[in-house]
Amino acid sequence: MILEIILAAGCFWGVQAAFDKLPGVLSSEAGYSGGYVENPSYETVSSGTTGHAEAVKIKYDTDKISTEEILDIFFQSHDPTSLNRQGPDIGTQYRSAIFYTTEGQKEIISKKIEEYTPYFDRPIVTEVLPAGSFWPAEDYHQNYFEKQGGSCSFHINERFLKKKLSEEQYHVLREKGTEAPFSGKYVTFDEEGVYRCAACGQKLFDSEAKFDSPCGWPSFDKALPGTVKIQKDFSHFMIRDEVVCARCGSHLGHVFQDGPTPTKERFCINSVALDFQSSAPEEKENKK
Repeated sequence: MILEIILAAGCFWGVQAAFDKLPGVLSSEAGYSGGYVENPSYETVSSGTTGHAEAVKIKYDTDKISTEEILDIFFQSHDPTSLNRQGPDIGTQYRSAIFYTTEGQKEIISKKIEEYTPYFDRPIVTEVLPAGSFWPAEDYHQNYFEKQGGSCSFHINERFLKKKLSEEQYHVLREKGTEAPFSGKYVTFDEEGVYRCAACGQKLFDSEAKFDSPCGWPSFDKALPGTVKIQKDFSHFMIRDEVVCARCGSHLGHVFQDGPTPTKERFCINSVALDFQSSAPEEKENKK
């Protein structure tokens, strides 16, 4: 299903950059929404007199990225407890807001706010309203960082992570730690489903890619396309290929070229860096 949703989370340059390249996001457009002035300009919105927020309209394919995943990125990438402010940007035009286009989205938003509330020290003040008029921003605001030759991507809220993750999880994911071998719950785990990043929820590995390994950590012969990045790790007087989540940059483990399957790859991943989502009964049946 193709859906649209309008998100406001501070300066729209960064918001658009966070969503624009995600698999399943078909298009994004920076603009203004939530106010009462027609055909607003950047200058009038910046004055704080239009009621509009800087926002991004996102069109997405729910077969590839769910509304839940869209909202996870939204809540993790800004401070939804900050009223009319994100970082140095102050004013109602920088407020946190979600403008939904379906009743199904509205229900999911309500559940997500309930889910994320315990992870923050202050109440979530995100405005939730049905989508109204959306006014596209000026051309020079569209894909701003890309046009400037720079980059700005998803930056996860560290305060959120410190509340969400256990001490060991935070050490492994954000401080590049390693759990003790054979201590993880997924070492001998063999249920059908998908393994997600425990920090941001990104899908990483399908259970079909998992194989038994004597190394002491869960092992996979491939990652889902575009979900991980490989970078050199020179720690502990070794040269290894580190595996990090492509979305939030969290440390997952390492990959070696000694695997027993045709891919020859052995993704050696910390259990605490993963969350497991079981396949729905119909998905299991389709795999047979």
